[in-house]
Amino acid sequence: MVEKIKISTDTITLGQLLKLANVIETGGMAKWFLQNYEVYVNGERENRRGRKLKPEDVVEIKGHGTFIVIT
Repeated sequence: MVEKIKISTDTITLGQLLKLANVIETGGMAKWFLQNYEVYVNGERENRRGRKLKPEDVVEIKGHGTFIVIT
């Protein structure tokens, strides 16, 4: 199942998405999380918490689910 993450801006960072999706509790946990879990953005492995995401981007996190950015 794909969970939709609604944003009100043009872009959002991967770290912000992780927090909005309740995958992490604080923004400070993003760097640690990305080093220890497999995260894919549009099918490509990603480990940058500052990666800009835009509507229609798909984030897959092994063991946590799949998220799509919407406006």
